[in-house]
Amino acid sequence: MNKTEKEIVEAAAQQLPSSAELSAFEEVLAFIEQSRVQASQAVNTVLIDLYWKVGEYVWHKIQHEGWGKGTVLALSAFVQSKHLGIRGFSAQNIWRMRQFFDAYRDQPNLSTLLRELPWSSNLHILSRAKRPEEREFYLRIASRNRWKVRELARQMNAGVFERSILNPPKLSTALRELQPLAAEFFKDVYSLEFLGLPAEHSEADLEGALLRNLGRFITELGRDFCFVGSQYPVQVGGQDFALDLLFFHRSMNCLVAIELKIREFRPEDLGKINFYLEALDRDHRKPHENPAVGLLLCATKDSEVVEYCLSRSLSTAMVAEYETLLPDKELLKAKLHEFYQLCAPPEDEDDMAPESSKPVHVRKAS
Repeated sequence: MNKTEKEIVEAAAQQLPSSAELSAFEEVLAFIEQSRVQASQAVNTVLIDLYWKVGEYVWHKIQHEGWGKGTVLALSAFVQSKHLGIRGFSAQNIWRMRQFFDAYRDQPNLSTLLRELPWSSNLHILSRAKRPEEREFYLRIASRNRWKVRELARQMNAGVFERSILNPPKLSTALRELQPLAAEFFKDVYSLEFLGLPAEHSEADLEGALLRNLGRFITELGRDFCFVGSQYPVQVGGQDFALDLLFFHRSMNCLVAIELKIREFRPEDLGKINFYLEALDRDHRKPHENPAVGLLLCATKDSEVVEYCLSRSLSTAMVAEYETLLPDKELLKAKLHEFYQLCAPPEDEDDMAPESSKPVHVRKAS
């Protein structure tokens, strides 16, 4: 009796492949996964293009033929009557397509970014970000880190944009020269509310919680951070030391040492992490890698003290805070509003341009 194809497949699945076969099979599997990702990206690009075209068409009809919400409602009903079960063409969503086109029609440089993000993420940015530079910031950082809409919402709730303007990361001259893009890979404040730590906690509590939530911590750090180890052993002069956390950063091509402090930053803390960086560079760095970078993650810090410490330092370390609760977003918005007012040039009789026409340049999350 001839075996059926199902029986042949089941029999083959029970046989362990050789190492050579396994390697070849993994390559084929990689081809399949890559094609699935490309297909998903292609579908998303086509969908965003469609929504853009519909938004552009409706925008022109509103501008030149007086279309209103009633006409858009009728359009939605017509489309859904012709394509039963079609999703995404409610009157509300068609109106959002019009807003989508209107928001970005004068920014062709963002067209690629818009098509890299799913519609849900685009909508979240469109509805939550009011300033053009804020929208561009989140488009870039969400695309670079490949955030899903839930993570994008969390980062917006954490006020990443406001903080990038009000408190950009402070870097030493040495770090800026070694890693010109370092300011784009680090933050001044890291939001760790997902750890669920109590107000009073030890460094062991903090480190343990980070390791238990390592995936979310890497998401907060950034996509290019790769975990190497915790309590990483460093031996110098016959003495044993342990570095809290060690990562590797793919874009900067270097090791990143992270030291945890549950108190305020002190100047002497910089000496300790510099010691670890020197040890990493001498004994652990590979020939093709750049010098190691350090991050002191403290509960609080005095920005002026940090600036003094880094102003004459040849260190490639930086200092940042961590927070176990999300910040007051309205307070951040108020502070940002004050900042924009301070940065705006004084108005006089010859310069009465509206505030919105005087943008403040911010660091892009490219």
